Amino acid sequence: MLDFFTIFSKGGIVLWCFQGAGVTESFTGPVNALIRSVILQERSGNNSYTHEALSLKYKLDNEFELIYVVGFQKILTLTYVDKFIDDVQLHFRDRYKNELEQKGALKLLNNNYEFEDDFKMLLREAEDSSKAKSPGHMRTFKESEKSQKTVKSMIETKGGDKTKERSGKKNKNTKKEGECCCWWYSKKGGSFGGMFGMLKGLVGSKSLTREDMESVLDKMRDHLIAKNVAAEIASQLCDSVAKKLEGKVMGTFTTVASTVKLALQDSLVQILQPKRRVDILRDVMEAQSQRRPFVITFCGVNGVGKSTNLAKISFWLIENGFTVLIAACDTFRAGAVEQLRTHQRRLNSLHPPEQHGGRPVVQLYEKGYGKDAAGIAMEAIAYARNQVFDVVLVDTAGRMQDNAPLMTALAKLIAVNMPDLVLFVGEALVGNEAVDQLVKFNQALADHSMSDRPRLIDGIVLTKFDTIDDKVGAAISMTYITGQPIVFVGTGQTYNDLRSLNARAVVSALMKA
Repeated sequence: MLDFFTIFSKGGIVLWCFQGAGVTESFTGPVNALIRSVILQERSGNNSYTHEALSLKYKLDNEFELIYVVGFQKILTLTYVDKFIDDVQLHFRDRYKNELEQKGALKLLNNNYEFEDDFKMLLREAEDSSKAKSPGHMRTFKESEKSQKTVKSMIETKGGDKTKERSGKKNKNTKKEGECCCWWYSKKGGSFGGMFGMLKGLVGSKSLTREDMESVLDKMRDHLIAKNVAAEIASQLCDSVAKKLEGKVMGTFTTVASTVKLALQDSLVQILQPKRRVDILRDVMEAQSQRRPFVITFCGVNGVGKSTNLAKISFWLIENGFTVLIAACDTFRAGAVEQLRTHQRRLNSLHPPEQHGGRPVVQLYEKGYGKDAAGIAMEAIAYARNQVFDVVLVDTAGRMQDNAPLMTALAKLIAVNMPDLVLFVGEALVGNEAVDQLVKFNQALADHSMSDRPRLIDGIVLTKFDTIDDKVGAAISMTYITGQPIVFVGTGQTYNDLRSLNARAVVSALMKA
């Protein structure tokens, strides 16, 4: 019933694999998707992953830097898989321990891992034990203990408990058979053992267990929440770090706390550098070569600074030699069009038309209030194509994630116009709210899309970053929940106050006590 099972190193070398009878499709695609979306993105707190019609379960072996992955059809409920993958790991380690201890990719490649017979035996045992487990038989009332109780047995006799307690208590001075009678030897040995155990816990040369890390992880979790990381994300991050370190042999004179902290720092940097990198300048030039405008849509909740940051990005694009058309698709908020017109006038005063062949570098396309936003965006894109504008920036109305009619309208605008980039504008001040906003925005875009592969949020603009000191946790929460990068960070009120995110600087601020 298994589609495949594979064992490979963290360096990507496949040591052994199995493919089920009748399975013709390669398992490379699902495994690569697992690596890209989970393992490289530090999301290994949960040991399961779904890819199209397959369910994947995986286990990390941190001591030998191996990954065990099993895949099966997600419509199946295979209760034995978790235990089975543990058994395979133990057998494979025991059989090839000497080979696995040899470091280096070439040595791994040169070894031959014959494991098929062991694997089939373990699979057969797992399937047989699963079939043998029948549902428990429900007892009748007469078979239960309650039927044996009488009124008398439920009445507590005076002092009965105390007698029972006295008779049941063990005498501390009573020695067990074979126990050492030399009290000085046991006490000295105990104190020495306790001190040695404490030192062993503080320094290296031991394999880490979940129990070793529990207290440190709890402190780390509280620290992340205090720095504005959403509580759920903080827990998932700590679980992922625990899974990454469990079984790993610590270096000499390395404390558990420093090991966990270093692993968490690496995970946070990895999260802030997601799999997809957004390079707007390169993408605009590619659209130019295709003789079409590059379209960016801005969305987000009310009052986060969408129009202000749209103007900052306009200035950045103009500074890089591109012409911009701003589409005023916020037809609800009073003053929204006037705000954009003010930005347009100021930007054109900074870059006068006389310096650009008499043509304004930024123009505003607006149709007033109360109109269909999707229609205005479509007209603006057509106008930009005819007038040869390089970039169209679509400003949309702020909306709360629970407002179904406005979320439907946003999904329609994106589905109809298919922008090149959908940017979510969010505040750096929010904590748990960031997760709710992003999840519901993505869900609304998916629910109201007309295609099988809906357009979701492609990147994040984080505003008011200059107001939060070292409480930078919202950056982690937003990137973790979407898997998309933070494209820009707003750091002030002027057009120049727009920065790229420095992942290491953010992590350093986050880990600061």
